[in-house]
Amino acid sequence: MSAIKNSFGARSFLEIGKRSVELYRLDALHKAGIGHVERLPFSIRVLLENVLRSEDEKTVTREDIAQLAAWDAKAVPRHEIAYRPARVLLQDFTGVPAVVDLAAMRDAFVRLGGKADRITPIQPADLVIDHSVQVDRWGTLRAFAENVALEVERNRERYKFLKWGQQAFSSLRVVPPGTGIVHQVNLEYLGQVVIAGSEGAKPFVYPDTLVGTDSHTTMINGLGILGWGVGGIEAEAAMLGQPISMLVPQVVGFRLSGRPREGVTATDVVLTITQMLRAHKVVGKFVEFFGPGLDHMSIPDRATIANMAPEYGATVGFFPVDQETVEYLRFTGRDEEHAQLVEHYCKTQALWRASDTKDPDFSETLALDLGKVEASIAGPRRPQDRIALRQAKTAWQSALKTFDRAETAPHRRVTVGSSTFDLKDGSVVIAAITSCTNTSNPAVLMAAGLLAQRAVKCGLKSQPWVKTSLAPGSQVVTDYLAAAGLMKPLEALGFYLVGYGCTTCIGNSGPVADPIAETAKDLVLCSVLSGNRNFEGRINPQVRANYLASPPLVVAYALAGTMDVDFDKEPLGQDTHGQPVFLRDIWPTNAEITAAIRDTVRSDMFRTRYAHVLDGDAEWQNIKAPPGELFAWDTHSTYIRRAPYFDHIHDKERSAPLQDISGARVLVLLGDSVTTDHISPAGSIAEASPAGAYLMSKGVNVRDFNSYGSRRGNHEVMVRGTFANIRLRNEIVPGVEGGMTRHFPGRAETSIYDAAMQYAKDGVPLIVIAGKEYGTGSSRDWAAKGVLLLGVKAVIAESYERIHRSNLIGMGVLPLQFEEGVSRVTLGLTGEEIVSIQGIAQGLKENQVLTVRADTKEFSAIVRIDTPQELEYYRHGGILPYVLRQLLQDASG
Repeated sequence: MSAIKNSFGARSFLEIGKRSVELYRLDALHKAGIGHVERLPFSIRVLLENVLRSEDEKTVTREDIAQLAAWDAKAVPRHEIAYRPARVLLQDFTGVPAVVDLAAMRDAFVRLGGKADRITPIQPADLVIDHSVQVDRWGTLRAFAENVALEVERNRERYKFLKWGQQAFSSLRVVPPGTGIVHQVNLEYLGQVVIAGSEGAKPFVYPDTLVGTDSHTTMINGLGILGWGVGGIEAEAAMLGQPISMLVPQVVGFRLSGRPREGVTATDVVLTITQMLRAHKVVGKFVEFFGPGLDHMSIPDRATIANMAPEYGATVGFFPVDQETVEYLRFTGRDEEHAQLVEHYCKTQALWRASDTKDPDFSETLALDLGKVEASIAGPRRPQDRIALRQAKTAWQSALKTFDRAETAPHRRVTVGSSTFDLKDGSVVIAAITSCTNTSNPAVLMAAGLLAQRAVKCGLKSQPWVKTSLAPGSQVVTDYLAAAGLMKPLEALGFYLVGYGCTTCIGNSGPVADPIAETAKDLVLCSVLSGNRNFEGRINPQVRANYLASPPLVVAYALAGTMDVDFDKEPLGQDTHGQPVFLRDIWPTNAEITAAIRDTVRSDMFRTRYAHVLDGDAEWQNIKAPPGELFAWDTHSTYIRRAPYFDHIHDKERSAPLQDISGARVLVLLGDSVTTDHISPAGSIAEASPAGAYLMSKGVNVRDFNSYGSRRGNHEVMVRGTFANIRLRNEIVPGVEGGMTRHFPGRAETSIYDAAMQYAKDGVPLIVIAGKEYGTGSSRDWAAKGVLLLGVKAVIAESYERIHRSNLIGMGVLPLQFEEGVSRVTLGLTGEEIVSIQGIAQGLKENQVLTVRADTKEFSAIVRIDTPQELEYYRHGGILPYVLRQLLQDASG
């Protein structure tokens, strides 16, 4: 990076008690007559400090700073800035392929004459192993230990590789498995709000900022830390010192007022907010929360709302720093000196919100009176499809009509162990307290425990067909549940600890009993989970309808055993005296929940649990990392294979010339709301799939397939898994679900992978055509990597989710967008057309309009490359080749 300038004289000192620290003062801009910092949204103020501190007249100029300081709330985003996050956060599903890419880049760099240690993260990176534990065992005290043992057995090779990465890349820290969910660890331990670095004689302080390879990185916005999810490839570039190229966003202000009424949880609030913001269309925008409602809102409640920014479509859902933030830092074990630093720094920099703080200027505003929120669930396919709990039964009966099912099979008699029961459409077969969204929040977990306690006292039981599980976000959760005497009643209803990690929400729900699974072809079975994602095919292959709910409602549905229930009118069961028990009879009051938290959640629990967070258990400590700066790739490995993205780079040439796309075929033709789960599933690998066939050819037994998520370090598995979601609907093969297409010109029906390989053999380029909101969901780089490796050169969609559009560019795949009012439907496209895209070779520009010809049809499409830096990435065939060439140039002097 070039030398840092100080055009505005912003570098200064701050005295905090007996300490003196250095900082870049935002008020220096006001003194220079540039902008009005106090009128900017707080999230823009953090960005402004970031560019002010990074001025180098190359990536950040004086003009960039001045334009951002004069941010126009109503302006259409056009101005590009280079944002440098202070750190990078990874989880293991996305972290393993990131380390694979870095190891492969190091190989290529050495092959081309560079030194191995030049390829190493410059920015600190933390990788939390939380996505690999599966719910194989449940309903017993042994479940946790047995699931952990299976996790290590399945993933030993991956964990050994991560241990190599930790010793090979000095700035990479690995948090071992069994510790907690990445976002809760970030909230309770890693997040600092203000970072005190070492530069010169005095500590240099600046806001804590980050990007993460999980879309729910936004959860940290609840603590006043600016961070969001990016694809793994963009995160790798950030780790290597490349700035994040972004357009200065519009900021939607969301005013909160009032307090939630009795019986309403933070989950209900976030489902309401998600529905409102998704309808408002905030993709690519910042959302910032303000108003008097914040004065009474805890950090866990704020984190619950911030977590689901990807579900409402925003880049961030930001809460400014205030007194609640500082008290949370103290309570969760950060030291007093640091808490004082955060308060003094934020007040000095106008980054502090108080109840009398003047509202900033916003591009638009929405408002919600928290007192009007009601108990809710969301489903059966999307998190934004909120349903008032009082309407849940009616909504279920309407939703059932949208599923293909056997009309002649109203129920099925099933025997599992010693229990015989009838299953029907709507039977809840999975009830999981899981995911980062809610398990960071003591209020909803205490509510679940108190409800379970009352249910047990009444003699109620979970229905025998329900697979119940408790997967907390951190070890502190079970500490305070046990201290409150609530673990026993939860266990009595089957909610035993199954692991500390992201389980059901990511698709690691584990199998349902075989007799139950056999009914899935006839019945629409359901899950209820306290998660943030319920996309098709994500939760479990045998479960087609999935509902998001608060933890206490998860317990309630386990007791009811069905979605076909009206909790207001129908009892959960009968008590020991034969009297009906309704949900309202056992629902805890807000006062009871508050008292339970006050009496049992203690600061020392956080200090104790995080004191040795990097050590891991004996199993982890016994895994030995292979030595060496370069990784010793095993060609027989089915988990870790050298990434192929640098194979075509043989010298220090600049980017290859761009070419038009001619004679392309349509690989898949897709509708609206196609998620990254549809494109690159994370869950189970089907035996009959191309990925399953590959693993069996390598001698892997079906029981050892593990999941797509755990196999992301092997491109051979992942390319075969691209578009392999069992609920994918490719319009080229109408009426068929799953990863199928037709190969043209012969029209033979085949798997998408096999068709792509035949097209590659014949030298035929491919495109994907889709509807609105293409790439919704997780920040899954394999949804772009796999598409590239299938031979796709371009995607044409009606609109894109932010992260996936960026990922496509990052892999050298061209994202194009239909003009307003034009779609595959209006054009009458069938997927049989031969497609040509002209104008690329003539000199591509951001947001250029290109001509697309599909047989006799001709239409225009907008290039969704939005910034000059993104165009540079595309010219190089992606971010990683671009970074490698930059480093090679730097090394050659």
